[in-house]
Amino acid sequence: MASLLIFGFLLGLKHALEADHVAAVASLATRSHSFVSTLRVAAVWGIGHTAALLFFGSILLLVDASLSQRASSVLEGVVGVMLVVLGLDVLRRVRQKRIHLHVHEHDDGARHLHAHAHEEETAHDTMKHDHAHVRGLLPRALLVGTVHGIAGTAALTLLSLHRLHSYAWAVVYLALFGVGTIAGMVAITLVISLPLRLTARHLGWASNGLEAALGVITVVLGSWIAFQSAASVVSAG
Repeated sequence: MASLLIFGFLLGLKHALEADHVAAVASLATRSHSFVSTLRVAAVWGIGHTAALLFFGSILLLVDASLSQRASSVLEGVVGVMLVVLGLDVLRRVRQKRIHLHVHEHDDGARHLHAHAHEEETAHDTMKHDHAHVRGLLPRALLVGTVHGIAGTAALTLLSLHRLHSYAWAVVYLALFGVGTIAGMVAITLVISLPLRLTARHLGWASNGLEAALGVITVVLGSWIAFQSAASVVSAG
């Protein structure tokens, strides 16, 4: 039994690395301005994912029911559309940034080119903006994680009950899977955020290039998931 529960945790770690999860959280993380806020976004996404999984999974296990293939496909389609929206939002923000070069001269007379990227907004209190920014991000991360959790509930609940043959242990399995997902998402988000943070600090143009690439990948991935889901719904109907 213990080995199966440990397996559930490890499976949760692996689950966090799925392309749609990473793309969603990475897209959200481009809005954060520090490692701490980035990790909060990842953790809140994981909490939403785990809460949805436990809530809906427990109900399905309790009534010994499962979602139809059509319903599962619709939920996956919602995930795909959500990824497209997140990716487009990243591209929109990249487009709003104005990048220009100018010659910067030091006191010793040395000159070099300096890149700037400015948001199209008026001057404001940076600290106040950062705090509001994080507060707005967390509910969004929670919503995105919840949608992902609902979409993945059906297959996982069937797997957990099949392996454990017990409602109580199946719920524990789901909980450990969720904890593993939170840990995995925080870890992978930290790794992904490193190049974004470093380039944003030293190479503004490279940072915008990375964000643009992330936005395009997220849109393409979301479109593919939505298309596959729509095709599955049509075939199931």
